Amino acid sequence: MSYAGCGPARCHPAAGPDRTRQHPERLSPGSKASSTRPGLAQPDPGRPAIHRLNRVEYANAIRDLFDLDVDVHALLPADDEQDGFDNIAEVLSVSPTLIERYLSAAQRISRLVVGYQGLRPVAETYPVHGTLVQDEAMSLDLPLGSRGGIAIEHNFPVDGEYIIRVTLRKQEYGYARGMGQPHELDLRLDGVRLDTFTVGREWEHGQLPPMGYAGKFEQVYDGNSFPEWERYALNADTGLEIRTTVTGGRHQIGVAFDRRSALPEGILPLPDDRSSYSYGQDEMQDRNPAVSGIEIVGPYDPSGAATLPSRSKLFVCQPTGAPDKPDNNDETACARTMLSTLARRAYRRPATEDDVETLLAFYEEGRAEGSFDAGIQAAVERLLVDPEFLFRIETDPKGVAPDTSYRIGDLELASRLSFFLWSSIPDDELLDLAARDQLREPAVPDRQVRRMLADPRSRALVENFGGQWLQLRKLRNAAPDTATYTAFDENLRDAMRRETELFLEHELREDRPLVNLLQADYTFANERLARHYGIADVYGPHFRRVTYPDETRGGLLGHASLLTITSYANRTSPVVRGKWLLENILGTPPPPPPPNVPSLRNAGEEAVPATMRERLAQHRTNAVCASCHNTIDPLGFALESYDAIGRFRTTNGGARRSTPASRSTRRAR
Repeated sequence: MSYAGCGPARCHPAAGPDRTRQHPERLSPGSKASSTRPGLAQPDPGRPAIHRLNRVEYANAIRDLFDLDVDVHALLPADDEQDGFDNIAEVLSVSPTLIERYLSAAQRISRLVVGYQGLRPVAETYPVHGTLVQDEAMSLDLPLGSRGGIAIEHNFPVDGEYIIRVTLRKQEYGYARGMGQPHELDLRLDGVRLDTFTVGREWEHGQLPPMGYAGKFEQVYDGNSFPEWERYALNADTGLEIRTTVTGGRHQIGVAFDRRSALPEGILPLPDDRSSYSYGQDEMQDRNPAVSGIEIVGPYDPSGAATLPSRSKLFVCQPTGAPDKPDNNDETACARTMLSTLARRAYRRPATEDDVETLLAFYEEGRAEGSFDAGIQAAVERLLVDPEFLFRIETDPKGVAPDTSYRIGDLELASRLSFFLWSSIPDDELLDLAARDQLREPAVPDRQVRRMLADPRSRALVENFGGQWLQLRKLRNAAPDTATYTAFDENLRDAMRRETELFLEHELREDRPLVNLLQADYTFANERLARHYGIADVYGPHFRRVTYPDETRGGLLGHASLLTITSYANRTSPVVRGKWLLENILGTPPPPPPPNVPSLRNAGEEAVPATMRERLAQHRTNAVCASCHNTIDPLGFALESYDAIGRFRTTNGGARRSTPASRSTRRAR
């Protein structure tokens, strides 16, 4: 049965042993794959809506204009979504509050770009998730032989002094973990050690209690409320900081422990002079200390901005006059050159005389109140709130009658292409071709798409389009019941997400057949994920391509990330998985359920079958329910060989599964 109005025999070509060889539809722009859906042969494109840049596009545009990374989540509010996507023009509305945030963001960014010397010290924090296990190496950006910690990229706004502070993970009562023995903690800037700290001690009278320790004291210890070890555990990360001079621009900060296994910590007996004492998890060892985050505070005593990458990107010329004797004509000419170059990239088209004159007026106003840099900063601030930058506006060409379809121009095509593949503005090469009307010449589109996919910026296609199409972004909020699924932790969550992103990136860049998305016999895994899948001989935190040892997995449908987001916290859901397949893979979403449909009853209730298959069969005896579930349920049951965190299984709740999952008998290689 098909609620979509076409049965499988009509909607899909018959599968055969050489289906992949006969129809190698690929991901390249030259694909000629056809569709039998009505209306697609001669589609009505409609009128494109004015498209505001969403947060990701805004941040990427700033990065590509100025070589400057900004925390867009702190600058702008979240975007509205439609059908799971946050780049739908019709829902990207503009409110007075959003306009105020754009104005504030423009001021902040323009100051960062020119290296404004009046910046006040601010604190930025890079937290580590509280449940991320730090018993192994965490990143290839950290030294070989290290354990735990974090490596981050931070943009230092100007040359100056900065405080870099490390915080340690603590349990809910504020005690730092793993303080029963000393551990060496290295702090590095761009791979160079800044300092080494020692955390933890060898205690003379026994070791610290386990991580669930919760003590309450009413007695006084020699005039002190806390014994020495407890006072240390409460303040173990005090002093884990360094004040150092850093040049402006992007730098890597890394902090990690020297690799050393913690010894098991004992449990202290109840002292006679304590009124109460309890353990929350006295069976668990405190194990190793862990990093909670990095905080960077500054700048203090700003000393310049000449090394800023953003200045190099913006200041394509320098006025020749001395600061105390400026040459106004030369400064204006230089400003014109800088602003016309910038406007061309920001507006995604050749800058007009009016564009440049508008920006020059703001430059002159800023220059009159300060320096040449102040004038440029004022002009950049004005550009960043210009509708030509904030919106993707496509205007009708001259001479086209209303309501008439027309072929979009090369500049519009370049913009659409770059925002699809990069979620950002066109680069100079793409813009030059479009400005010369050469983007549609033979072989040019194909060559440009391949070039753009090879560029690191194409990761945006995976993270944004792929993350929203497959609903991979939901993984960050997935919360499997850790009492049922004890193997799930933040390390596994990160590995799940990274696997799917790397797989999609590989398929796109290597131009693999579309069918490979479902039938590939390989994936990308690190040691943590390989252990989860039962793949042997994979060691270390780095991801590499691995071949599945058998046919229990294949393609995207075997990825633990997607199997987790289509499950409930404590069990799988054939209905959720079947609906996800219809919506996201087959493109035939089921209609919404009718009102007042009762939910499935739980196993164990009176007259309720024990297995999910039997319960859903009972549910389908209602004709209204069956109209959708006859299509949804079989697809969902095909994935029941995987549990709620994507592990392969042959039993469910102790009972052997009645029907194994359907798996392809052919793999694309």
